[in-house]
Amino acid sequence: MKKKNFFIQNKTFTVFGVLAVLLVLAAVLAPLIIGGVSPVEGSLMDAILPPGAEHIFGTDKLGRDIFTRVIYGARTSLAAAFSVVILIFVIGTALGILAGYFGGIADTVIMRIADMLIAFPGLVLALAVAGIMGASIRNAVIAIALVSWTKYARLARSLVMKIRHRDFVAAAIVTGSKTPYILTHYMLPNVLPTLVITAATDIGSMMLELAALSFLGFGAKAPAPEWGLMLNEGRAYMQSAPWLMVFPGLAIFVTVVIFNMLGDSLRDILDPKNE
Repeated sequence: MKKKNFFIQNKTFTVFGVLAVLLVLAAVLAPLIIGGVSPVEGSLMDAILPPGAEHIFGTDKLGRDIFTRVIYGARTSLAAAFSVVILIFVIGTALGILAGYFGGIADTVIMRIADMLIAFPGLVLALAVAGIMGASIRNAVIAIALVSWTKYARLARSLVMKIRHRDFVAAAIVTGSKTPYILTHYMLPNVLPTLVITAATDIGSMMLELAALSFLGFGAKAPAPEWGLMLNEGRAYMQSAPWLMVFPGLAIFVTVVIFNMLGDSLRDILDPKNE
């Protein structure tokens, strides 16, 4: 019996994978898509123009083209979201594996720190950290990463503890395998599938948290094209010029849906329970 093509067999993953790739390409190729239009420069003569032939998404209070800013905003928003996910994935996975494998004092210290962070609402704590560090997209990324790694640490720890005393690990220790080798060749491969699924589904939520920080004034600063900041700038014109909020909001909505669906479909593929 002929085996089905992977992409045909997993149509949902294929569709949303293609859409995610298109989003990333749009961000990377923003200068080619837009041409010579600047996302930060405008003309007050063209301020608050509704969507039309010349400006398909309209213009903002400074006469900047909204379509240009939305496309360039994909660069900032996607790069920041990916940075947060990579940071919390690496930090949480490393700490979780160490806590689960060594136990004892290492486990107690790492898990108690995680428990303290979990005790506070994540976004509120991120706001406090970002407020202390100052408003910038880099500081917003650091603030969210500092409060969001705990989920990965706890998950990695629980997965490592399940296999810590398995026979193949004991055999590796008896045959003289060093601890770094055991961690990288036995522990890490066993936790990666679950953590990769978690990371894929977290891209959308991390983007929402970054947009929330920017909207509240703790993230990207003007005149940077960032979707959360654009929502904040358009808030004062919600009734008179709704397109200032509609298009950045749609960009966030579509991007979050795409990555959430991609994460769900990836979970269906990699989850051993579905095999």
